[in-house]
Amino acid sequence: MTFSFCDESYAQPKKNKSITTPAPAEKPTTRILFVFDASYSMFGQWQSGMKMDIAKRMLGEFVDSLKSYDHLEIAFRAYGHQHSLRPQRDCKDTKLEVPFSADLRGNITAIKRKLGDIVPRGTTPIAYTLEQCGDDFPSAGSSNVRNIIILITDGIEECDGDPCAVSLMLQKKGIILKPFVIGVGLDESFKNAFGCIGKFYDASNEESFKNILNIVISQALNNTTAQVNLLDQIGKPSETDVNMTFYDETSGVIKYDFMHTMNNKGLPDTLIIDPIGTYRLVVHTIPPVEKRDITLVAGKHNVIAVDAPQGDLNLKVAYNNYKALKCIVRKRGEMKTLNVQDFTQTERYLVGKYDLEILTLPRITLDNVDISQSKTTTIEIPQAGMAVITKPSEGPGSLYLEEKNKLTWVCNMLNSGLQENIVLQPGNYRAEWRSKNSKESIYTVERRFKVESGATVTVKLY
Repeated sequence: MTFSFCDESYAQPKKNKSITTPAPAEKPTTRILFVFDASYSMFGQWQSGMKMDIAKRMLGEFVDSLKSYDHLEIAFRAYGHQHSLRPQRDCKDTKLEVPFSADLRGNITAIKRKLGDIVPRGTTPIAYTLEQCGDDFPSAGSSNVRNIIILITDGIEECDGDPCAVSLMLQKKGIILKPFVIGVGLDESFKNAFGCIGKFYDASNEESFKNILNIVISQALNNTTAQVNLLDQIGKPSETDVNMTFYDETSGVIKYDFMHTMNNKGLPDTLIIDPIGTYRLVVHTIPPVEKRDITLVAGKHNVIAVDAPQGDLNLKVAYNNYKALKCIVRKRGEMKTLNVQDFTQTERYLVGKYDLEILTLPRITLDNVDISQSKTTTIEIPQAGMAVITKPSEGPGSLYLEEKNKLTWVCNMLNSGLQENIVLQPGNYRAEWRSKNSKESIYTVERRFKVESGATVTVKLY
């Protein structure tokens, strides 16, 4: 039994020109829930005046600037504003004051009016408030929306809740994206407590508070671009034509699916990706490649580099008299099946060593097959032969390959029928058979025969 290997370099395949271009996806609706700290500590002085007065004024001016945005809905929730600290603090003091509505201008007016009415009174139940936020976002028509929380606070949790756990739970359920947290004149010792809730910004003064609001809205509403560089072994982004999936790192939800493409300049194509949150990227090479904890810089063009050097495996047979010959491909030394490749196909794999199991009779196993960068590894197996088995009656039987005074099972014959055609690789074989009417082993019929490439041999079991 012989087979051959061949390595040949190949040029990068040309891209197929598509006849039609699919319409771009509809722009998602962004829902922003402003969560406002109206606890008693907001009476404190900050820069030019009281924290509450400055925060109310700046947030009012900010929401007023959102009138011209499309595909935007806003809502407003406050906490610590309904009950005073005495005689006992109320750890459920939170209320959705302005719910979401498609009437953006109407909600802007309502939020500004509500800001004017709020007076700081109570405690800081951040965890409970975030938990209630989960029900503030409409569930109807939510297939193409981005739910965002902007939390504005001057203090940490005061009610023994766990804001970090609540935020993570909402993200894992896919209810919200990673929240933005804006700290207003926070004590230095409090700042580390907010990193686990969401993306934290420290407003150390009035001007920075105003700038941070603009930065946050830019991340929430403006496009961010990225390209994925699939690198070959010398670090060039030459690999392409493979699907890529972006998952939300926290929730595991599929966010984007793209077929990697080179643009008309020969560079990886530009993608528009939401900068909020962290991604896990799976490049569906064989085997797949994964890159975790991908964060994007909002408003910038981001480059995501992934090592994905590939080569081709070409499977050939001198003359294919198999109906559908297949080959199991595994990574070297591993049992997990990576692919079942047809013998008429050329398939691309990551550079490395592979074990092949070709589903001929008998099986052909080839270990340590090398796939090299930008080359085609060709494996050719001998042309098969045909054994025509004829029997005088029905009964059990099996075929064995005979090599070096050892019999290796190849296959069982059919119990029914009087003739069977079996495609076999070249070699020396034995057939063992007994009529179903014979009840003693001494009536076993044995026949030795040889199969040659492209030839047919008749094996008579009588």
